[in-house]
Amino acid sequence: MAVKTVATKPIEGQKPGTSGLRKQTRVFMEPGYLENFVQSIFDAIGGLQGKTLTLGGDGRYFNKRAIQIILKMAAANGAARALVGQNGILSTPAASAVIRARKTDGGLILSASHNPAGEDGDFGLKYNIPAGGPAPEAVTEAIYRHSREIREYHILEAADLDLSTCREVQQGPMTVEIIDPVTIYADLMRKLFDFDAIRALFAGGFSMRFDAMHAVTGPYARAILEGELGAPESTVINAAPLPDFGGGHPDPNPVYAKPLFDLMMGPDAPDFGAASDGDGDRNMILGRGAYVTPSDSLAVLAANARLAPGYAAGLKGIARSMPTSRAADRVAAKLGIPAFETPTGWKFFGNLLDAGKATLCGEESAGTGSDHVREKDGLWAVLLWLNIIARRGESVQEILNAHWADYGRDYYSRHDYEGVDKAAAEALVADLRARLTELPGQTFAGLTVAAADDFSYNDPVDGSTSSGQGLRLFFAENARAVLRLSGTGTVGATLRVYLERFEDDPGKLALDAQDALAPVTAAVEEITGLKSRLGRDGPDVRT
Repeated sequence: MAVKTVATKPIEGQKPGTSGLRKQTRVFMEPGYLENFVQSIFDAIGGLQGKTLTLGGDGRYFNKRAIQIILKMAAANGAARALVGQNGILSTPAASAVIRARKTDGGLILSASHNPAGEDGDFGLKYNIPAGGPAPEAVTEAIYRHSREIREYHILEAADLDLSTCREVQQGPMTVEIIDPVTIYADLMRKLFDFDAIRALFAGGFSMRFDAMHAVTGPYARAILEGELGAPESTVINAAPLPDFGGGHPDPNPVYAKPLFDLMMGPDAPDFGAASDGDGDRNMILGRGAYVTPSDSLAVLAANARLAPGYAAGLKGIARSMPTSRAADRVAAKLGIPAFETPTGWKFFGNLLDAGKATLCGEESAGTGSDHVREKDGLWAVLLWLNIIARRGESVQEILNAHWADYGRDYYSRHDYEGVDKAAAEALVADLRARLTELPGQTFAGLTVAAADDFSYNDPVDGSTSSGQGLRLFFAENARAVLRLSGTGTVGATLRVYLERFEDDPGKLALDAQDALAPVTAAVEEITGLKSRLGRDGPDVRT
């Protein structure tokens, strides 16, 4: 088998974001596009000579072909070994678990997370460092720099490998170990949670519906929930991963997981509902007649984590992304532990976790996780909720009510304006940024701006600074709004508006969230003129 060196030239736009490089699938399929980016990763991390790489993806369209190309390139670049998920599939949290358990030199994860899949959908690729987490900004900048200087890539001239059977096989000089994607992950979950208590919960008639959304979590959920914990076979639906996710949008929220949401709000709802996204790192939690916001979920999990064996010794700290509500901060204060506020992007939690400063982390975008891996983990969150329910003997709504009675309620909602004109969205944000210093003291829709800024983060571990992370409006009425452009879309722009208002009046803890937040929504509109400037009557998604 010969190594082929292919002359190439830089391709514009290969700049990784918070979750790697995401583009439309057809872009990744263009000749040399994937190869250029992969070679840039290898060069940026000092080459692959003698190293071991973890490799897998969420099974979306082009996953199989991309895996074969990457394997040949890894072999040509001198890798000693590659651990690959069976059939090329590996959830993002499981990939992190494999990197950490097998101590590999990082890994490549093929996913565009919650974005739609298929030939007309999206594709993505990111590098995770040896600690198991997404590459920090210094590494992504190095990858981008190499992508702008690349002149050649290396690939082995060899036949594709059969990845359907767990075994070891040679790819030229490199050993390829095809692994069961569930085994290492399931072993880790057993160490963290009281599986006996959860089994007893299901044995007692507890009912649940888990929507895997035809994405990567299906096999994991079936093996653990149904196979090991005794949930009925009908518990996991849409369990088979499909290249186009069944034509759906694998984002676990009330809009894109509407059948599950409607079921849980209806008369025949099971006790518990949950969903996970394309690559298995996000989650949605539901009870009978109850939707749990990602912000509330993080706070409730933090307040009750001690009920799970893996967290019985207590938490070292709680970290949340800046747009996530401040509910978790109140839990941290009561527990007497640090609370950290980071930019959006799981990579910002990595330093805190590695330094032992935080145990639980969460993002506003339905991502929660802990120091067991270095990624957010959808099924982990579901299992922790089940552990808490089993130990407390209460419903989801009862647990929420008790939490709000203890801590007050942070009414919270995220409004997504998707696929809007990029120039219009950028101009709106730029104009608001220019007005931040003049807003304090002014009143809009009955709310007075107390402070306004553009969030900047100083990492307490390595001292690095990340600026321009989102525009914040603080209102004197214990409310807050955040506006930021998302980097996860591939068409136009996505503007996210985060709305939050705290309430501790016992008689006002059961309001409709959108009603409770109406004054904040109106204030943002009055300040920005958002609807007219974007040409939208309202958001595409409310969560």
